[in-house]
Amino acid sequence: MSFEKVCKLDDIPDGGALGVEVGETPVALIRKGGEVFALHDVCSHAEVKLSEGEVYDGTLECWLHGSCFDIRSGKPTGPPATRPVNVYTVKIDGDDVLVSLSKES
Repeated sequence: MSFEKVCKLDDIPDGGALGVEVGETPVALIRKGGEVFALHDVCSHAEVKLSEGEVYDGTLECWLHGSCFDIRSGKPTGPPATRPVNVYTVKIDGDDVLVSLSKES
């Protein structure tokens, strides 16, 4: 599995999201306490950046229509989205956040 350094841990607001690019793939990083999660940064319903939405109760809410996605699985937890978004593997190396575009299983 190949990882790419995308940012520093402190770049991601605790309890919030940050949009980054891994190659040409948009990725939303979500920091919750000591954990970082990575989702495809495009809503499966309206094709807008999820990283511009709000994080709460383990979900990332799309700012446009309110679709919610589980930050661990990428599955929609609230309409109008019905399709999940890809979830990527994250590794923390010191203060660096690394992401692999290989989908988690």
